[in-house]
Amino acid sequence: MDDRTATASKNENDQALLARVILHDRDAFRELYIAYHRRLSRFLMRLTRQHEVIEEVINDTLWIVWKQAATFRNESQVSTWIMGIAYRRTLKALRQSGNRQVVDIDDTILVAPDHYAADERNEWILRGLNQLPLEQRLVLEFAYDMGHSCEEIAAIMDCPVNTVKTRLFHARRKLRDILPELAGSSSN
Repeated sequence: MDDRTATASKNENDQALLARVILHDRDAFRELYIAYHRRLSRFLMRLTRQHEVIEEVINDTLWIVWKQAATFRNESQVSTWIMGIAYRRTLKALRQSGNRQVVDIDDTILVAPDHYAADERNEWILRGLNQLPLEQRLVLEFAYDMGHSCEEIAAIMDCPVNTVKTRLFHARRKLRDILPELAGSSSN
């Protein structure tokens, strides 16, 4: 099964669960909760290390899914809709707590088998990514780490597709300038 087939199958399963959640099927909601809890945790850890905020956002997000499942318009994948809710809830929670600071990306996102060379390369890339503005860093992660399309990222981040494309363009351009500087500074 190729990636597109697996994604389509997963989305069909999510849509079936969501259809049952609309009918307030608690077992379906439990399945959806279990399926998304870990995924949302990993995503939210990229935005904040405040575990209480992460748990609150996950619970708020899935509560919204429970209450508003019928409002899903099938214009995107279920996962895109849920990630968008979580993204907006996180930004709101961080604003309300007065903590606008987000954490650096940890090295768990980039893993390669050659530990010494890969670790050095990963550290170098992560240092570059951490110098990008949050929105640019997130679009890179959504696109390259999570495999979302520009349209899906736009839905998640609640912005126009052209904004996503612009952020990707500027993020890649900034990395192209930052990474050689970081390579030079790490060798000194």
